[in-house]
Amino acid sequence: MIVKTLGRVDYLPTLEAMRAFTAARDADTPDELWLCEHPPTFTQGIAGKPEHLLLPGDIPVVTTERGGQVTYHGPGQVTTYPLVDLRRLGIFVKEYVFRLETALIQTLDSYGVTGLRVASAPGIYVRPADPGSHAALSGPVDPHDAFKGLAKVAALGIKVSRHCTYHGLALNVAMDLEPFQRINPCGYAGLQTTSLDKLGVFTDWPTAAGRLAERLSAQLSP
Repeated sequence: MIVKTLGRVDYLPTLEAMRAFTAARDADTPDELWLCEHPPTFTQGIAGKPEHLLLPGDIPVVTTERGGQVTYHGPGQVTTYPLVDLRRLGIFVKEYVFRLETALIQTLDSYGVTGLRVASAPGIYVRPADPGSHAALSGPVDPHDAFKGLAKVAALGIKVSRHCTYHGLALNVAMDLEPFQRINPCGYAGLQTTSLDKLGVFTDWPTAAGRLAERLSAQLSP
């Protein structure tokens, strides 16, 4: 897998580059992993509902073909785009998502933070009050607050075309979280978001990006 660090790049040209790469690739094209950071941008998934955009204000909204609802990209976030041929890797979409989440969990674990999966809610969550706790999620979900005691630290939204993936995942490292209050993150009203610095983990973007790239490369190698 070829790893490319793009730095801080505008969202729309990066999306167009992913589309072009995916459309042009063939069975011999090496997989790539793009690491970048975007200026403040809201992105809507293919089934995104406008009511989840509460007050976007001066932050642009870009409609995309990825799965999921609205999310936010901004400085201090490691945004990662795996461009992978699933057929060559020999896996299907469900396994691909599981591996992306595993890479995020492993990256968080390297910082002493326990990442958690929540059924039917892609992405990775943490316990802000006790981010290092290894206790499993248990008990019935509160029907009035499905994410009680949790906050989302990483979002995931993908697209697959001709068995090849684009779009990807975003890990919050050291962010201004205010823009998340302008939306229902990933379509969930009241869902709390967080970032590593708010959990007491202070690292820089290159280090976090490097750790995530290492885990993703291992998870997505044949």
